[in-house]
Amino acid sequence: MTGPVSDAVSTQGLTKVYRGTVALSDLDLTIRQGDAFGFIGPNGAGKSTAFNVVTGFQPPNAGRVHFEGADITAEPPYRIAERGLVRMFQRTSLFPEAGALDNVLTACHRLARTGLRDVLFMTRSHRVEEHRLEERARALLAFVGLGHKGDEPARSLSCGEQRLLGLAIALAPAPSVLLLDEPAAGLNAVETERLMRLIEGIRAQGLSVLLVEHDMKLVMGMCDRVVVLNYGVKIAEGTPAEIQRHPEVIRAYLGSGDALARP
Repeated sequence: MTGPVSDAVSTQGLTKVYRGTVALSDLDLTIRQGDAFGFIGPNGAGKSTAFNVVTGFQPPNAGRVHFEGADITAEPPYRIAERGLVRMFQRTSLFPEAGALDNVLTACHRLARTGLRDVLFMTRSHRVEEHRLEERARALLAFVGLGHKGDEPARSLSCGEQRLLGLAIALAPAPSVLLLDEPAAGLNAVETERLMRLIEGIRAQGLSVLLVEHDMKLVMGMCDRVVVLNYGVKIAEGTPAEIQRHPEVIRAYLGSGDALARP
């Protein structure tokens, strides 16, 4: 028998104000372990702000954030990432001159267990660990379809390949929850379809996925639940089918010139 599914991430009353402008207002969320959870809304709705606050890059003016039962509201981003809550940004941050493999390997070192002495003296335990981490990095590159490009400088990869490399980097420290901020930005239809299959593969490994994305086909085809933000306020939450029928959601998107797409 399997036990009850617990919360991966939850927020209570999360609020963020910039110079008198409310970017996020009283946001309550509960993301269960193993869920694929989507944030959608017109431009400026507060989606990226929610990600920034949840991952510690911006402090909230009010409210709390919990990750796997622990209050992480006041923790810095690196500490939150060490807990297993890892984010992929809209603009992928890479070491452009380093090879794709070295970019992923750098992110793998959060999993390192040997100390400074082992590194300085190149002990056997350090060499074994370096081999283990390199194997992990190579496996992640292969997973995203870049196994043949490990030695190529990151700057020489196409836009789509750099996004895939960013995904491998985000997976490197073995997160339990992965936040993807517009992962399909700049991708063509074929690359987006490939990304959807990769996200399905990530979920098959038991990870929770939080997704901010403008591509409605991707969101509606991938997510178990969707939250809609407008002017920083949650106006709807439900299954993709419920969201597509929600009158407030339709008004918000029609007013912005966007359209909801069915998978």
